[in-house]
Amino acid sequence: MEALLEHFITQSVAYSLIAVMLVAFLESLALVGLILPGTVMMAGLGALIGGGEVNFYHAWPAGIVGCLLGDWLSFWLGGRFKGPLHRWSFMKKNKALLDKTEHALHQHSMFTILIGRFIGPTRPLVPMVAGMLDLPVSKFILPNIIGCIFWPPLYFMPGILAGAAIDIPADMQSSSFKWLLLAVALLVWLAAWLCWRWWRSGKSGTDKLTRYLPRTRLHWLAPATLVLAIGSVVALQMHPLMPVYLKILSKVLTGQS
Repeated sequence: MEALLEHFITQSVAYSLIAVMLVAFLESLALVGLILPGTVMMAGLGALIGGGEVNFYHAWPAGIVGCLLGDWLSFWLGGRFKGPLHRWSFMKKNKALLDKTEHALHQHSMFTILIGRFIGPTRPLVPMVAGMLDLPVSKFILPNIIGCIFWPPLYFMPGILAGAAIDIPADMQSSSFKWLLLAVALLVWLAAWLCWRWWRSGKSGTDKLTRYLPRTRLHWLAPATLVLAIGSVVALQMHPLMPVYLKILSKVLTGQS
């Protein structure tokens, strides 16, 4: 599917913007986003941006429009079909997630709408559940717009970083540097995930990973991994190919590629 998407995008600028908008729309659409590999597809689009195939400042607004269309359609569907949706077997199977989303919206509606956009399982649910709860539009619109503005570049970024690395000329013996970039990126991701899990460990119940990552272990593992990740990022700046990589990345992010 990624190969088909890449072929579609490279045909013209118009096609590329339609593809970005469509992926953002489907990833945001009620329930569809739960089964669509939208995060992977957004990273794939980011790689094309990083490789210079798509302009960052064309893709960003296209992503925003797709997000807004998906969220507002989901919000309308939730309000229009709240009765049938509650009785739908799919919703009953995901009742625990639905109940948590409803509770969060009741407690902190604006915060939940904003943060929910950046969390995979809740992204296609929050707007729909907000509609089902008859949340006033005035409470939905501001956090939704803010979330839709910042979500596309954040989800493009892993692909952009990878695409810019791929563009480093092979004759500069860049293979080892690219592997080093990948290792540091994975370490940063792991540190962020462990810190998030550490923060959540005092607020949520147990799951399958709690057996291996109890709160007592996270107390030292999360900070240690974070320090190691920060140290790796600092050390990476000393690599002789880092200026080349940053120059390519700068061109992408300033729309010069």
